[in-house]
Amino acid sequence: MTMVQGIQPLVPGGVLAFDAGNSKTDVALVSADGRVLGTARGGGFEPHIVGAFAAVEGLAPLVAEAALEAGLTLGEVPLVQQISACMANADLPIEEERLAQAFESFGWAESVYVANDTFALLRAGVDEPRGVAVVCGAGINCAGLLPDGRTARFPAVGKISGDWGGGQQLADEAFSAAARADDGRGPATALTTALPAHYGVGSVTELIEALHLGDIPVARRLEATPLLFQVAAAGDAVAADVVRHQAEEIVAMAVVAMRRLDMLDEPTDVVLGGGVLTAGHPMLIETVTRLLSAAAPKAVPHVVDVPPVVGAALLGLDRTRAVSTAHSQLRAAFAPSPAA
Repeated sequence: MTMVQGIQPLVPGGVLAFDAGNSKTDVALVSADGRVLGTARGGGFEPHIVGAFAAVEGLAPLVAEAALEAGLTLGEVPLVQQISACMANADLPIEEERLAQAFESFGWAESVYVANDTFALLRAGVDEPRGVAVVCGAGINCAGLLPDGRTARFPAVGKISGDWGGGQQLADEAFSAAARADDGRGPATALTTALPAHYGVGSVTELIEALHLGDIPVARRLEATPLLFQVAAAGDAVAADVVRHQAEEIVAMAVVAMRRLDMLDEPTDVVLGGGVLTAGHPMLIETVTRLLSAAAPKAVPHVVDVPPVVGAALLGLDRTRAVSTAHSQLRAAFAPSPAA
């Protein structure tokens, strides 16, 4: 490797990890022994809108920021041995291939690995690369992984691939239930008063008009999702049915992934993540736990307690065959602070 003045490449085995979601992107620069040398955070990752190359190009300032924190300078020498990029909207193998080619063109690493961001969540929640993860954030997805590299995954591109749930759909279900209750097509629900009150309008009709005409910005629609859980927790049957449906979908995806990997009858970690699941709504978590126990009695569900970028970095260390102490050192750097 040619040395360029002012540039200090990392020791062999270093990892540049990306966890890119629809709303934010985390980057971590990690040494071969698991030390976190630099981090950065940016906005959402949208290759399906701007194209693979432009989306990866948009990560360059984050890479530079993490490198600067590590005392490194971008240049002609790769920063690290391995890029491990777990990206939202990399739902199909062809999308992963296009993103990998884009990463390779920037020369940040000697080797590039790209996977869907669900795999980052999964690896963040297990001590070895084995288990199943379900992410329920803006949308929903699931992935399973075995130590030999076999995976189970879903296209997860929306309704055309059979998806149901996530924050966006839950918000739409709340609005729909309120509208149908208000005009008589559906059963009564407290959402008919809770939603207009939250958005500062006088009725469901006014709420529909404000949403349709853009007086309530599209970005605010997701505010209906936590409200749906609040109404369900207060005993509303309609809202509770929606929450129950979401739990059923989460469990269905996990069970199918376990079945594909022959893990259904074995002790298996089921990692839960994404904004809807990490929000801690008791009804949702309790229903998921109960349904999963009935379908896969040996499954062990738990909500992830470290950022998914940890999982992306761990996948990179797996690929560089890092020593086990590197994994534990990396986890320790991101461990949640003890409760006061």
